[in-house]
Amino acid sequence: MEVKNEDPQAFTQSLEDEKVEETILLEESTKTKKSKLCPLCPPRGKCNEVITSVALLVLLWGVIWSYTGIEVYPGGSLFGMLVIFCCALLGGRLMQFIKIPIIPPLPPLLGMLLAGFLVRNIPVIRDYVKINQVWSSYLRNTALTIILVRAGLGLDPQALEKLKGVCLRLSMGPCCLEACSAAVFSHFIMKFPWRWGFLLGFVLGAVSPAVVVPAMLMLQEQGYGVKKGIPTLLIAASSFDDILAITGFNSFLSLTFTTGPVYKNIIKAVLEIVIGITAGIVMGYFIRYFPSTDQPTLAWKRAFLLLGLSIMAVIGSGRIGIHGAGGLAAIVLTFVSAIGWKDEKKARVQQIVANSWLVFQPLLFGLVGAEVSVENLESNTIGICVGTLSLSLLVRIFATFLLVSFAGFSYKERIFVALSWLPKATVQAVLGPLALEETRTKNFPQLEVYAKNVMTMAFLAILITAPNGALLIGLVGPKVLSLDKPNEAGETVSH
Repeated sequence: MEVKNEDPQAFTQSLEDEKVEETILLEESTKTKKSKLCPLCPPRGKCNEVITSVALLVLLWGVIWSYTGIEVYPGGSLFGMLVIFCCALLGGRLMQFIKIPIIPPLPPLLGMLLAGFLVRNIPVIRDYVKINQVWSSYLRNTALTIILVRAGLGLDPQALEKLKGVCLRLSMGPCCLEACSAAVFSHFIMKFPWRWGFLLGFVLGAVSPAVVVPAMLMLQEQGYGVKKGIPTLLIAASSFDDILAITGFNSFLSLTFTTGPVYKNIIKAVLEIVIGITAGIVMGYFIRYFPSTDQPTLAWKRAFLLLGLSIMAVIGSGRIGIHGAGGLAAIVLTFVSAIGWKDEKKARVQQIVANSWLVFQPLLFGLVGAEVSVENLESNTIGICVGTLSLSLLVRIFATFLLVSFAGFSYKERIFVALSWLPKATVQAVLGPLALEETRTKNFPQLEVYAKNVMTMAFLAILITAPNGALLIGLVGPKVLSLDKPNEAGETVSH
């Protein structure tokens, strides 16, 4: 009888394979038994996401406690910041869950603002949430810097060249006219001095890209108004509108808190503008060529240089007493540097900067909401502020309608553009508290009443115009704009 000689190595391999199969079957049967006992173990999806987020927050609290100790306990500044940040995030997320048929979604920043307001005005919570004013100021200025960098990166030279005439009118006219009308109304209704009136006017004069840009992109994706370039026009003009408002505010902030002859203050303001533009051009050309394109992690280095130099310009200019130069320098250096980059590399930098905004946005709106105290408001203050704001908005709507009357738009399209130019949010959130901080820093208690009214006006402007503006754009746009092909954008508007 012959016995076949089998390969020992093959026999051993087959035994090992059988053992692996048995182990896999045993593990699967064990998992099946566990899943029958506890079908939610381990949790997945939203449940897992919530648990992970809570664990990360607890870990963050623990790490900060390791460094600072008492500051993360109730009543400490870091504890207050953490509460504001978490409540603002929750408020923004809840606002996204509010979905009404036919009505476009409300902006998350509204929920963030209301969350900060509730934290400040709920009796039990406010006793334990204390915010260091210096830290709050630096965080808001950092948020302002990110807004300026995003505005500079968002400027499209080709679109501006195609729409230069109407874009210039739309970005400068409504802002300046609303600022002047707000100054007049606040002077006669709220008894503001003229300098404070114009300072308030430039706080109110800026439109909000955080509301306008997403709404316009949504209409553009659907093909509404693209043949005449209406979404492109509003997106481009919103950045210029903000730049003008911030520059005007900084100039009048310097004039308001600087003693001496008026002509000297005007000369100083002009010098600050020249310094800001010059410094921005120099730094912009530096970032255009450094780092070079052959370096690794190019986008991260460029984003770090953009944000670092811009923050240094904005906060550093305030430290040396030339407030008007910093914001302008940040805008100019971002625009100049981005012109020399390729589109795909510029897009990577934009994404990094946008991610940083996701952190500072809830802090900004939460802190602004926390600045408004119901107890400190006089009985007639809100009514007077709403009246002044409403009159200024009417001037803005009428001015916008007239300024786009010679751009080839129909009557309905002009109405849409005028209504789209209403929303206010980001710039008001940043600029609103700055006057109050300046009165406290330079010890002008007699001016606090004006600064608090400016702060209240900024809060009310966001609360009233942000949701209503978003709703008007979403409801009116599809009804009055023509439905075109996306590749036809900008064919008609060239005035």
